Amino acid sequence: MKDITEEKLDKYIELTKKALEEIKMNDEKAVKLIEMSKKYYEDALHFKGKGDFINAFAAINYAHAFLDSAALLGFIDNKDNTLFMVD
Repeated sequence: MKDITEEKLDKYIELTKKALEEIKMNDEKAVKLIEMSKKYYEDALHFKGKGDFINAFAAINYAHAFLDSAALLGFIDNKDNTLFMVD
């Protein structure tokens, strides 16, 4: 598939939104990673609003990568493997 559809973009935006809402930090080291995730999440919404799905998709993937990093490092509670990478 060559196109990023609005439905696909919305799927990842909603996943990251839910993950950000449910974060439980185990370590203060998570603060910077979570801040970066929130900034990229906001960027994704900004780009989507402008109809720029390519940059929105890139930004939302960066946002979630910061969350996955925090989970893999044990800085946040990652009991829900539907929200965070756990392996």
